[in-house]
Amino acid sequence: MIVQTIKPTKLRDRLRHTSVAWVLAGFCGFLGVAHAQTNTTAAIVIDGTNGQVVNAVNADQAAYPASLAKMMTLYLTFQALDTGKLKIDQELPVSDYAASQAPTKLDLRPGQTISVEDCILGMVTKSANDAAEVAAEGVAGSESDFTSMMNAQAILLGMSNSHFDNANGLPDPDNITTARDMAKLSMALFRDFPQYSHYFSTKDFVFRGQLIRGHNNLMDRYPGMDGLKTGFTDASGFNLASTAVHDGHRLFAVVLGGRTASARDNLMARLLDDGFDGRQTPSDLVADVGLPARPSAARRMLAALSPIGTAEAETVALPPRAPRHKGPVATRKTCTVRHGVVCPRAAQARAPAPARSTTKLAHRKATKTKKPVMLASRNQKQE
Repeated sequence: MIVQTIKPTKLRDRLRHTSVAWVLAGFCGFLGVAHAQTNTTAAIVIDGTNGQVVNAVNADQAAYPASLAKMMTLYLTFQALDTGKLKIDQELPVSDYAASQAPTKLDLRPGQTISVEDCILGMVTKSANDAAEVAAEGVAGSESDFTSMMNAQAILLGMSNSHFDNANGLPDPDNITTARDMAKLSMALFRDFPQYSHYFSTKDFVFRGQLIRGHNNLMDRYPGMDGLKTGFTDASGFNLASTAVHDGHRLFAVVLGGRTASARDNLMARLLDDGFDGRQTPSDLVADVGLPARPSAARRMLAALSPIGTAEAETVALPPRAPRHKGPVATRKTCTVRHGVVCPRAAQARAPAPARSTTKLAHRKATKTKKPVMLASRNQKQE
């Protein structure tokens, strides 16, 4: 038998390469079993009166729920209110973990308290991740125990293709659902807790002196829509669960994986229009609003794992950055360039912003009703 002698440096390099190979193999294997979302949009419409599926496109395709996961957090919060475990005006403590959640959030701080009702309103409108965590800890004591409750309730509701790993829907590869399951959850919220269903139509509320605006802009444009929830992460795309009623006829609909909020909203409007009129929405229209193709499964996984700053779409206007100058800026109307003085550039005329294109959503006449602004509870601690 010939024994080959390997120098220490070569042995070290060989072991390093072997380790890298095993890591890559393990990562690729993990990608193979992970619940990575495809780039295909999923949609479903269900008749709320009889539970019949009106339209379905990729309804059982695995997808990331994003902030639609908060609908289960709301379900369990309503359940705790029904059983008396929580009271609507009860003040819940804000833990370090809850306060550390990524935006969007209400900017709660450790040691503060927030009422159960304000947690509900924060989740429904701004999709506040810190409020969702406070509610979860108030119901179960910890997020891990709460997610166990979420998954147990999902089974009871027949959501056989869903799994929740946190209370707010922030990026996690183990957060998984389907359009059909989210439609089941939407219907269960209205069926099991009709006394709380009005919260889902809340567009804004006042919290500690600030007006908190919601993300569900389609409610302003679609007649008869009165909820439910929006969601967005880089990995999930733009999600929306909606319900609307016309002439006493209620539909529930879900869209998962829209490439933009407007494309998602327009598709939802078309789905509801077709549903109320008894038509099928062409599947190619559903596919057209999907996410752009991504180059690899690894990128999808990294998107799911990345600590992005929001589980909900929110545009924040940044203040204009002050120009940097090496010397003092001349403020006179006429300016002579000389040493130490920088003359400001002439202001360029800005072209008028193009008018926003609006897609014709529904041919039905909207009944204009002004909804009251909901106020936060008065007995909460101030910052």
